[in-house]
Amino acid sequence: MSGGSWTLEDAERYLLGLELFGMRFGLDRMRRLMTTLDQPERRFDTVHVVGTNGKSSTVRMIAAILERHGMRAGAYLSPHLVSFTERIRIDDRDTDQKAFARAVQRAAHAAALVDRSASDEDTVTQFEALTAAAFSELAAREVDVAVIEAGLGGRYDATNVLPSPAGSSPRGAPSATAAAASPAGSSPRVTPSATAAAASRVQVLTNVGLEHTRWLGPTVRDIAREKLAVVRDGATLVVGNDLHPDAMEEAGLAAERHGARLIQAPAEPGVEVAAPGTFQRRNFALARAAAAAYLETLGRELDVAAVRAAASAVLVPGRMQVIGHEPLTLVDGAHNPAGVAAIAESLPQLTAGRQLVALVSVLDDKDATEMLRALLPHCERVVFTRNHSPRALPPATLASLAQQIGGPPSELVQDPRRALARARELAGANGVVLATGSIYLVADLLRPAGQRNASIL
Repeated sequence: MSGGSWTLEDAERYLLGLELFGMRFGLDRMRRLMTTLDQPERRFDTVHVVGTNGKSSTVRMIAAILERHGMRAGAYLSPHLVSFTERIRIDDRDTDQKAFARAVQRAAHAAALVDRSASDEDTVTQFEALTAAAFSELAAREVDVAVIEAGLGGRYDATNVLPSPAGSSPRGAPSATAAAASPAGSSPRVTPSATAAAASRVQVLTNVGLEHTRWLGPTVRDIAREKLAVVRDGATLVVGNDLHPDAMEEAGLAAERHGARLIQAPAEPGVEVAAPGTFQRRNFALARAAAAAYLETLGRELDVAAVRAAASAVLVPGRMQVIGHEPLTLVDGAHNPAGVAAIAESLPQLTAGRQLVALVSVLDDKDATEMLRALLPHCERVVFTRNHSPRALPPATLASLAQQIGGPPSELVQDPRRALARARELAGANGVVLATGSIYLVADLLRPAGQRNASIL
């Protein structure tokens, strides 16, 4: 590392070095990091987003809505696609390289102090360092509110160190299920600091599916319970419209336990949404409900003009993202059966009768068979490839699975870029190409040619 201020390369080198140590659950290290950094997570309000799918989209949408209500809004996202700087966003822009490097340098210094009193098996992890850097930068930039995406689960996720609303009274307080707030006229700006101490005022559960069962539990109910551990005393819990019944029951129990208000988002956002895909309409409906719930804690109402402006502007990198034409070429980071099913729901409208060729790569810890079962009935041809992750399934394995479920004709091309070129050739100028199955695949295709692979954990 350089002796003075770090460069982006210094920051990346440090973070990639921490990747060697993997995941370690528990919040003690993160709490010590926050203490060492002078509690940055207590200097801005937060909306905390957990769930199986749709978190990043929902985070971006909530932040966009709040920004258009005159607030200085930040966001913390994971994973990134091309650069670590994508993970910290302020005023609807990725953090610039110098600011990101300074934030990681601050977090690294704090981590070194924390690690001095830790055993070799209990040192700060990559995600903890990234989260500490994000909270430090969001505080330094004096955001009013930050929308925070949880990494894995909720209970022991590094983001779960956010404070409860001041003066909350969880035990015995009433819980109610309400509709999302109706749009109303704009109000004068009221920042959180003008009302009460900064806190995690709103928690959001997008949906719950069977993923990461090794760490979160074998059933939807178990996983929901882990994710809902982020609910704070006296806060507001906003949940998606299509929540699994077991997860909905757990949401009600969590709200009752913490004296939190429970809101289920409507199915439709009530405005036109620029982000393509039916699933993005659901995500925006959830984001609108969450933003309304947060504004209500400040004594403000939702401004429909601000909502409409946000809906027309937000596009999510790596989600039904158009990267080419003739043929229309899209990438989507769906990486589990529910995510692929959400894409499949939108395909008939997207293709409009045109030939669809899929480009697919899947990691070995995913349910590849169910992902293919959801996607392949919509495809004329499929090209299987291998992304840069060491956990990527061999293309031949995917082809075998596709054959077992009666999939369309397939080809194997090991290199993702060459595979994309072949898929485009097969589709023809009037067809459609969709690359999906792994965030790693999307990163491989979006990364500038020749740029080295970077972690996207």
